[in-house]
Amino acid sequence: MYEQVKLDYGFADLEPYIDTLTMETHYGKHHAAYTANLNAAAEKAGVADKPIEELLSSLVIIEDPALRTAVRNNGGGFYNHNLYFANFSPNAQHAPSGKLAEQIDKQFGSFEALKEELSKKAAGQFGSGWAWLSANTKGELIVDTSPNQDNPFMAGEGYTPLLALDVWEHAYYLKYKNLRADYIKAYFEILDWKKVGERYEALG
Repeated sequence: MYEQVKLDYGFADLEPYIDTLTMETHYGKHHAAYTANLNAAAEKAGVADKPIEELLSSLVIIEDPALRTAVRNNGGGFYNHNLYFANFSPNAQHAPSGKLAEQIDKQFGSFEALKEELSKKAAGQFGSGWAWLSANTKGELIVDTSPNQDNPFMAGEGYTPLLALDVWEHAYYLKYKNLRADYIKAYFEILDWKKVGERYEALG
């Protein structure tokens, strides 16, 4: 059974960057619904025993097109939100360190350049979707986007997400209305680069 990530902070703890009502609605309603729908679809498809990363990397094994779509959409929504919420902290480390910082400098020139690239991609994602910082087993980084609830596992190119930036309107509209760029700026105030760095080092 797939379970929502357990938060190590309260719904009000990310104020003023993400408001309490958005957290209650986003985590308690949207994310909960994706999780319940994934469990139902995965059970029907006979794939509920697979780790979510493996499942999203091999959706072709689900023969029924409707079930495959349900698992893709809800499985993506489940995984993406788990990563999104897990990387937040009210006491966030605001810059990477160690191996991740070195790789960012090597590939992007500086941490500020990476933030600019990620912000630009997130702001430019048309409609609903996500922006990602991902890494492969060689430690190489990539910044990209995906529509809807898709994610890098579905691309099949060997990249694992390190951070997820949700640009669906439900992630920010209650507080920021149509000002997506303001929300993106606030996102970095609560993104804990210590957690992101630990994900990077765990890849080997």
